[in-house]
Amino acid sequence: MLRAAGADPLVEVSDVDEDALLAAHPDAEPARRVTLLAAAKAAAVAGRIAAEHPDALVVGCDSMLHVDGELVGKPGDPDTARRRWLSMAGRTGELLTGHAVLLLAGGAVAKEAEGHAVTGVRFADPTPQELTAYLGTGEPLNVAGAFTLDGFGGWFVDGIDGDPSNVIGISLPLLRRLLGGIGVSVVDLWHPRSGVPVPSGKES
Repeated sequence: MLRAAGADPLVEVSDVDEDALLAAHPDAEPARRVTLLAAAKAAAVAGRIAAEHPDALVVGCDSMLHVDGELVGKPGDPDTARRRWLSMAGRTGELLTGHAVLLLAGGAVAKEAEGHAVTGVRFADPTPQELTAYLGTGEPLNVAGAFTLDGFGGWFVDGIDGDPSNVIGISLPLLRRLLGGIGVSVVDLWHPRSGVPVPSGKES
């Protein structure tokens, strides 16, 4: 998503123990839970890369689906994914994504911002054959809510209400606002390889 939007990020897996973090905040509201996860991921990566990239901009995100009063993440296995789809087919859920932004200066966090985005998702009701075939692709096993918007899962989403980029993985409108709050303009992140002239002679 970021590369398509002109940036050229370095992707780092945080290895945060998500289950342990959520267990430590059992009463947190859904939006707060995904934001806590995003912040933990950003902090973990910042600590790991600070020596090599002391002036980096770190963005952490985490998405979960809120449906029928339950907040669910990646199903992990076909049986769980099937149960999820059988419960949400023909219904509407909310895809929540927490965002955390850390601006490093000299290896230390100089500025930070966080927030969350919510997009309504109206699910179709796939036939048993369609659902079995979709699960067979492996796609829904490792994505929040057991579906995608920009892959095989797009066939089974009747519509969305809100920001589509949030469903795909990172809310570009929210990220632009968060970056602006810490003094970073998104146009300064556009890489020359994007084919768009970089303002003010900046290349990062």
